[in-house]
Amino acid sequence: MRKKVLSAVLAAAIPVTFAVPAASASPRPGDALDSVNTFIGTKDDGNTFPGASAPFGMTQVSPITTHYAGYQYDDTAIRGFGHFFLSGAGCWEQGGLISTLPTTGTVAPGGDFDTAKAGTFDHKKYASPYTHDGEVGKPGYYKVRLTGYGGVDAETTATTRTGVERYTFGKGGAANVFVNVGQANDKEPVSASSIRVIGDRTVEGTVESQAFCGGKPYTTYFTTTFDKPFKSFGTWSPTGGTPGSRESRGAAGLRGSWLTFDTGKDSQVTATTAISHVDADGARRNLAAEGTSWGRLNPFDRVRDAAQRTWRKELSTIDISGGLPDDRTVFYTSLYHSLLQPLTGNDVDGRYRGFDDKVHWAIGWTYYEFFSLWDTYRTQNQLLALIRPDRARDIARTVLAIHDQGGWLPRWAYANQETNTMTGDPVTPFLVDLWRFGALKGLEGKAFDALKQNSEQIPPAASPFQGRSGNASYQANGWVQYDPDFPKKGQDTDPNHGASATMEYSLADCSLSVLAKGIGRNQDAQALAERGLNYRKLWDSSVSDRGFTGFPRPKVTGGDWYSPKDKPYTPQGQDGFHEGTAWQYQWLAQQDVPGLVERMGGKEQTGKRLDDFFAYSDLLADPKKTAHEKWVIGPYDYYNQFRYNPNNEPDLHSPWMYTLTGQPWKTSAVVRAAHTLFTNAPDGVTGNDDLGTMSAWYVFSALGMYPAVPGTGQFVLNAPRFSRAVVHLENHRDIVLGARGADPSKLQYVQSLRVGNGWSSAPSDQAYVSVEQLTRGLTLDYGLTADAAKATWATGPQGAPPSPCGS
Repeated sequence: MRKKVLSAVLAAAIPVTFAVPAASASPRPGDALDSVNTFIGTKDDGNTFPGASAPFGMTQVSPITTHYAGYQYDDTAIRGFGHFFLSGAGCWEQGGLISTLPTTGTVAPGGDFDTAKAGTFDHKKYASPYTHDGEVGKPGYYKVRLTGYGGVDAETTATTRTGVERYTFGKGGAANVFVNVGQANDKEPVSASSIRVIGDRTVEGTVESQAFCGGKPYTTYFTTTFDKPFKSFGTWSPTGGTPGSRESRGAAGLRGSWLTFDTGKDSQVTATTAISHVDADGARRNLAAEGTSWGRLNPFDRVRDAAQRTWRKELSTIDISGGLPDDRTVFYTSLYHSLLQPLTGNDVDGRYRGFDDKVHWAIGWTYYEFFSLWDTYRTQNQLLALIRPDRARDIARTVLAIHDQGGWLPRWAYANQETNTMTGDPVTPFLVDLWRFGALKGLEGKAFDALKQNSEQIPPAASPFQGRSGNASYQANGWVQYDPDFPKKGQDTDPNHGASATMEYSLADCSLSVLAKGIGRNQDAQALAERGLNYRKLWDSSVSDRGFTGFPRPKVTGGDWYSPKDKPYTPQGQDGFHEGTAWQYQWLAQQDVPGLVERMGGKEQTGKRLDDFFAYSDLLADPKKTAHEKWVIGPYDYYNQFRYNPNNEPDLHSPWMYTLTGQPWKTSAVVRAAHTLFTNAPDGVTGNDDLGTMSAWYVFSALGMYPAVPGTGQFVLNAPRFSRAVVHLENHRDIVLGARGADPSKLQYVQSLRVGNGWSSAPSDQAYVSVEQLTRGLTLDYGLTADAAKATWATGPQGAPPSPCGS
């Protein structure tokens, strides 16, 4: 999801056992877990978080600073440790709910924290400075030294549904833990909250906060239990603090509780927090199931070691060899970011809150939440479907459950509501790819019926879903009108970006035609395949720019071409396109490469246009400089551009358009240049990571294969970054990718390829393989060269895969 506000489960639980000694969490030689750096993406609006999470966890525990995504590496103070975050999303409202912070000092009238002054409990005021010295960010574990309050070490870890913090205080003085329910991440509105002190170890409550991108409020329930009793306590509200008070509740405003501990003998305090989107009982059961054993809280070290064992297993799905240590860190951090979401949505008893706001049960499967489909349909969805097919089946089942409960399929589903964020029809290629990867067995007909409804109809006005809001014009004319004033139910609506919506609808219709044909709906398949060519209806052959003629152009109601009032139309402008220009969106027709090439004036002209788009001659001279200075302008600068924008989703597949049009060696060069944007540093993600989308792009492209055409199950190949990679599939088959002599520091091209099944191999001159080949177990042995003149592999007429809707 790239809509920037600046510019407009039982099976999933991490087991914790005391039957045998825990495995050591210390790093091992070549350990994939130790290679991960969770600080990558915490600067320059990568919007990742460095704290602890389980794979696909409901709960995350991470520091909150001044940034709307939670943590900004350059900030100097930590306001608290929140218990819900999204990784890499773009809108302001991004969680940080139920924030805890260790403090020292008296909490009383006239004390170090003066309860008579309400502002005392503003987390901007009581935030603690911290140091990056000794700060640790690894999968399942985070540690930082708070330099305020006499110095406190804070550590966090997590299970699927609980977050655990351990605070180590200095000697002497009163030790407090502040639990703040009235504030969260910066720019995350909390509209109501409550907290209640229970006994001498537990606080419970609720936080009503706004779903992001202009969504509606929703409620999170929580319970927090400590490993030792607090000796005193109190609560605060917008009017100040009240020592001894056990409850504070109300509308928006400062609200929370302080808990004071005796740390004379033991300077450590551990807190375990469970959340639920169902009710208070759900949070309690989650805490009991995942946070305790035999009625006692699980020790911090035991939970951390279990979390890291789980992450080590997840990350060892792919073994890589070659490259420098930083290459290894970038790769495994990208894989880590790809495995954080969607988030587990059902409580440990199987209950979840559905899109009808009723409680439903997921028994024997996991219900997921938070689907950034406009982003993830392009990369992250296919990665999960390939390496985590069991989760992919539950994801597919979840999306269909949303349709059952809400009446329509989602676009950007946040908790249990549709935000109607972004444009086009991302759920169609998303679900069709899940079908193509085998995740919809037994549900093919149900999925097709839901997708057909979505592709042809419009949700009623009373529905919170917006669906294809441009369908009236699209079904009648084959294009979505450009109408900036078209009414919308959320932050976005398709006619506000009619040209790009048309391109997205067309791509989606073609992918749906593949599903229709696959299940014997031949009449539907033919009609959908024809609609898969509707992008052609917005192709204006009279428009020229930079020496090239023919570009997609918006049409207005009535069918006239859109023209600005005060200047000629330019394909570098923003009108009619969502977070991009006609230059970037022109390539979003990969379902019909022959038709696109014809409209661009033939293969030679298409090649020249791609060269200009990527500044290819500059790239050959200096790949890194070209990527950083010619491609990337700024994280939110989508418009007035004519070049590749690797910061955003619409043209993520465009490097492989070289291969699809007969010049595969250039794809490898562009991908190597793009890899320079991914680094082992806080600013080492290009653009927002968008719930793993950019990270999955890196994983696929570094392996040397990319799902460029939705619905086909085809992976288009390029020169791998590593000399060897082995992908261990859940069916116990392996994908082995060998590229002897691979050197990430320079441009390399594919000179030859041998494809095998482990027992034999044969030369291949095709620049693609199918998902069926991969899942049966496949060996790809690349021969690389640094001489582009020798890279004639897959340049023949059968080198590129056929277009599913091409003619």
